[in-house]
Amino acid sequence: MIQKQVVPFQEGNASMKALLGGKGANLAEMTRAGLPVPPGFTITTEACLAFFKVGNRISEGLLEQIAEALKQLEKQKGQTFGDASNPLLVSVRSGSVSSMPGMMDTILNLGLNDLTVQGLAALTNNEKFAYDCYRRLMQMFGNVVLGIEGYHFEQLLHRLKEKEGVQQDQDVTADGWKSLIEDYKACILAKTGQAFPQHVYEQLRLAVEAVFKSWNNQRAQIYRKINRIPDEQGTAVNIQSMVFGNMGSSCGTGVVFTRNPSTGENTFFGEYLINAQGEDVVAGIRTPLAIAALKSEMPQIYEQLFSASKQLEKHYKDMQDIEFTVENNKLYLLQTRNGKRNAQAALKIAVDLVQESLLTKQEAVERIEVSHLDQLLHRGIDEEAVKDVLAKGLPASPGAAVGQLVFDADTAAEWSRAGKTVILARNETTPEDIHGVIASEGVLTSRGGMTSHAAVVARGMGKPCVCGCEEVRIVLDEKRMFAGSRVVEEGDWITLDGASGRVIIGAMPLHEARMTDELLVMLKWADDIRTLKVYANADNPEDAKIARQLGAQGIGLCRTEHMFFSPTRLPVVQRMILADDKEDRLQALAQLLPMQKSDFEGMFEEMDGLPVTIRLLDPPLHEFLPNLEDLQKRHSELTYGHAGSDLEREEIAHLLRKVQALHEANPMLGQRGCRLGIVYPEIYDMQIEAIFRAASGCIDRGIRVLPEIMIPLVGHANELKILRELVDFVAEQVLGKDKLRDCPYKVGTMIEVPRAALTARQIVAYADFFSFGTNDLTQMTYGYSRDDAEGKFLTHYVDQKLLPHNPFQVLDTEGVGQLIDLAVNAGRLVKPALKTGICGEHGGDKESIFFCHLTGLDYVSCSPYRIPLARIAAAQAFIMHGVPGEQKVAQAI
Repeated sequence: MIQKQVVPFQEGNASMKALLGGKGANLAEMTRAGLPVPPGFTITTEACLAFFKVGNRISEGLLEQIAEALKQLEKQKGQTFGDASNPLLVSVRSGSVSSMPGMMDTILNLGLNDLTVQGLAALTNNEKFAYDCYRRLMQMFGNVVLGIEGYHFEQLLHRLKEKEGVQQDQDVTADGWKSLIEDYKACILAKTGQAFPQHVYEQLRLAVEAVFKSWNNQRAQIYRKINRIPDEQGTAVNIQSMVFGNMGSSCGTGVVFTRNPSTGENTFFGEYLINAQGEDVVAGIRTPLAIAALKSEMPQIYEQLFSASKQLEKHYKDMQDIEFTVENNKLYLLQTRNGKRNAQAALKIAVDLVQESLLTKQEAVERIEVSHLDQLLHRGIDEEAVKDVLAKGLPASPGAAVGQLVFDADTAAEWSRAGKTVILARNETTPEDIHGVIASEGVLTSRGGMTSHAAVVARGMGKPCVCGCEEVRIVLDEKRMFAGSRVVEEGDWITLDGASGRVIIGAMPLHEARMTDELLVMLKWADDIRTLKVYANADNPEDAKIARQLGAQGIGLCRTEHMFFSPTRLPVVQRMILADDKEDRLQALAQLLPMQKSDFEGMFEEMDGLPVTIRLLDPPLHEFLPNLEDLQKRHSELTYGHAGSDLEREEIAHLLRKVQALHEANPMLGQRGCRLGIVYPEIYDMQIEAIFRAASGCIDRGIRVLPEIMIPLVGHANELKILRELVDFVAEQVLGKDKLRDCPYKVGTMIEVPRAALTARQIVAYADFFSFGTNDLTQMTYGYSRDDAEGKFLTHYVDQKLLPHNPFQVLDTEGVGQLIDLAVNAGRLVKPALKTGICGEHGGDKESIFFCHLTGLDYVSCSPYRIPLARIAAAQAFIMHGVPGEQKVAQAI
């Protein structure tokens, strides 16, 4: 005998959600509370998982348990399943552990056949009603169980209504339904080669199997992927005795919310239909009435429904989404669940429930979906207007943007100056495109991943970005973009949705970002709870200002190479890199020094009294050099085409030789980071001098400066040792001993090379802090080139469950996380007060933030617009796991 896999409603409760699913647990809880719930039973999620294990087949043991539960249900109802004179009819519905509204399938009126429909007609004295129920069963069963496309049934129904001269289903005659049933039988036989089953137990078995199978239908899989719901949960199946809202004018059905799910207002909200079944409301066949109308139409039912709704909201301490049916002036509740809501409604409801003493502040913070905050902090699309999705790429930077398509940075800047709004589309962006990115509303690339140049820059600017959209092919020479057989020309209007990765034809209406009062209240509560600090990744004073406004407690990463992307600065940087000798290089550096000093002063000023972590130059050289292919092409034109002057020919040849000499087979692992600073110390010397000159000027103006200088890409303690000595030397030279006391600077390293994590005990001797660059640390630990991986095989890996997540979006706690934990523990053995944090893109991801809290890091650093999200997630981590040290002790015990 298999373990118990069927649980009557009266034997379950809310604590059994993992076994009974959300719907089954709530039905059990409502039954125990004495609310008017039609009796029934739940087939557990374990039965679903067992079904898949044995090849999509229901075991004999489970069938026996279902039959036994049906006997109990027959006693409760005084009816018999399959009885010709007094038939018991049931609904079969899915019920997953995590709410997945509309994702899986339902079958109503199960138990009707050619005999029991006559019994139902006699029992209710309503032949029209009985045959309407029978045709509904055939339609649902044919679609859900037998896999026949729904339009086949709709066409037959439409033809019948035309024949009878009616528009509404409820106006069809009994004879009309009878003839339609015969048409449906013929359709089922023609499409499947088998007749509609007349044996009611066969109907039930097939229906339960179909609901189990619907766990893996395409829309359910997509929904789970988006919402990170584990496939291993499975779905329960709820078998519930039918009550009918379509027996006449004293019957009806509807859905209500205890609060408005769009605004969060504490008003009774919902819709209903008289003389209808539940599917009529959601299918949109008839226009429903607002629930307020029920107060005058059925005042007693309205008061019962309102009272029961408030009871359920108080019990679950959350807004409820309730399905109900009225059968002959009697109210039945078919389901309750926590209602889906938009981001602003979620915040308002949570704040209101605290003020109504239904929730504590911690409970309110805990239930906020941090990912939904992107709806508030970035512009979004009016989804009802979306009709024509051209392609889909990676959702690299959230928000929505509308503009005319351009294919190069110069055109973007030119059109923007002319007052046009533009979207920049490139195969991939480089630093030379920065003026186009700045001028554009959003960025689209056909190559590159979530941490590509375009993605990182766009996120830092708060601009929407869709990367790695390989469905489109950009032909720059033709100023066209192709997607399959479709062509989009330069100047055409498109809309980018950076939250979903969609590229949409046309200009969609947008709604603006909102920093609402409720969000500010929630963030204040989160700040009172969390212990993990939240810093910002900011590369200029403007970003620093935004970060401070959004609640940053410091700058965790200033990427100094990003300060050189502007059209006026980039040529100077290129001249410095391409310098033939030290003297030429020093001349270029002398031009860069005041630029750097000015930027640092602005950032110190914005962050007055908060730490500013500045990473010294870490440029993959290829990003700053002229394009090698373009140079070769121009050199060929000048050499063989006899175009241009001798001087230009000589300059291009010299530049080509220099770029070829600097060319690296793998620039991401080449002469970058500290390697550049050690070979060319004058570069880092200039940056360090700029930092301390900026600090000195700010101190003179009464600004408190806390600079933290970060040495990138250290893999050996000796690298940090030599560069730490350089920092200390320059600091004393610039500030002098007296001013050094007013500038308590730190020197640390970005740990992004696995060897640095493994040898942290040696490296920490020269470090005041460790900042984990999780982008490159992930790249080097996996051996993945992130742009290539995200653009090629990584999606396949995640889809095939070779990996649970994209490790560049959600921190790989088992591999990369182990290196972080090892380095933190090793470093703190030598320096217990060692400051630690992460500054990769994972700093704004909820699951990664939870890991950082548990590991005992001091801070996370993320792009400015993700700071509110990180503040909430850090508080949720504390609520769930408590003080990090205590958690580790508990795990060890």
